[in-house]
Amino acid sequence: MKHLIFTLILLATAITSQGQSILSEVFNLNDGKEKILGGDLSLLPSYEAKGTVYRDAEGHAVDALDFLKQNGWDCIRVRLFVNPANAPKMNKGEGVCQDLEYVKAFAMKLKQKGLKFMLDFHYSDTWADPGKQFIPSDWKDHSVEALCDSIYAHTLTSLKALKAVGAEPELIQVGNEITNGMLWPVGKINHTEEDNWDILCRMIDSGSKACREVCPKAKIIIHTEKAGDWNITRRFYDELRCHRTDYDIIGLSYYPMWHRNMGVLSATLDSLELREPFRDVMIVETAAYYSHENDRWSKPNTYSEFYPISVDGQTMFTKELVAELRRHKNVTGLFWWFPEENASGSEVTKGWLNRGLFDNKTGCALPAFYEYSKWNGKRIKGLKN
Repeated sequence: MKHLIFTLILLATAITSQGQSILSEVFNLNDGKEKILGGDLSLLPSYEAKGTVYRDAEGHAVDALDFLKQNGWDCIRVRLFVNPANAPKMNKGEGVCQDLEYVKAFAMKLKQKGLKFMLDFHYSDTWADPGKQFIPSDWKDHSVEALCDSIYAHTLTSLKALKAVGAEPELIQVGNEITNGMLWPVGKINHTEEDNWDILCRMIDSGSKACREVCPKAKIIIHTEKAGDWNITRRFYDELRCHRTDYDIIGLSYYPMWHRNMGVLSATLDSLELREPFRDVMIVETAAYYSHENDRWSKPNTYSEFYPISVDGQTMFTKELVAELRRHKNVTGLFWWFPEENASGSEVTKGWLNRGLFDNKTGCALPAFYEYSKWNGKRIKGLKN
């Protein structure tokens, strides 16, 4: 009888929009789960080394990590490259510098501050994203088996080094935005074909194996960036299920300028809850523009289709995002990408992105920062703004 009830419930999830609420009520899914709030602050040590001053909205100087923690942030994401010394000069100017020693020192500081730590493995010497997944220089000409061995060894060595100094991550990304695979061309996949999915899943499992061995309590995240395209998102995680790939959490990027409107994100999250009812989802990257000043990549009003490129536009996006994500029980984490950008002091990067949560001119926290910090309800009561 129990098996029959279970089967009927699963069928309901596939044929009715009410399946989400049915599963939630019957199994109490995600009720009481901790909501994690944070951001990718990989360049914060570089800013602090340059003497950059961070300020609250009223202009008072603050310690960046203390300020974030007071406002409810509890986890910091940090990227790790294989050997960023080999990265192109242009990429170094964009912030590619996070080697193991850099990450180890920063992670120790995070632990001292009582913050959780998400480690983001870029299996490359430079940026790894949907448009590029370059094989590290030291791994070139490797066979599939050798590449998998290198992923395992690099992951294992890195995690052991962090664990040895008391900086073990609670969350680990095995790859960064690997929608189209990783370690190209060997592990590149095509969503309309059957090519290389087995290779990609072997690569992921190689990293996951090292994570399980060194950090058995850590949760493993697999990160893609097509939150605005359900067909690709579905295909990707279906393939991982078919290959029995080892991971815990679905990680998504959602940027309004690239991934369509909030309604599309909502539909993707609803669909994931139906298709992967026992797996949490985290938005591991999000951001929106407040300006295009000193921006080498965008012209005025570029990406203004859904939100004005202004402080008010960024605030509007953030308020709507927080409200939307609160509707989805399967979403248990929210991370802003590069919130620490702050050009009010000495130069750290070439050009400005203007997608952070601190004003590049003044170093003051933007209104969006305070809207964003409401998501998990942990912000200390009594704080201004």
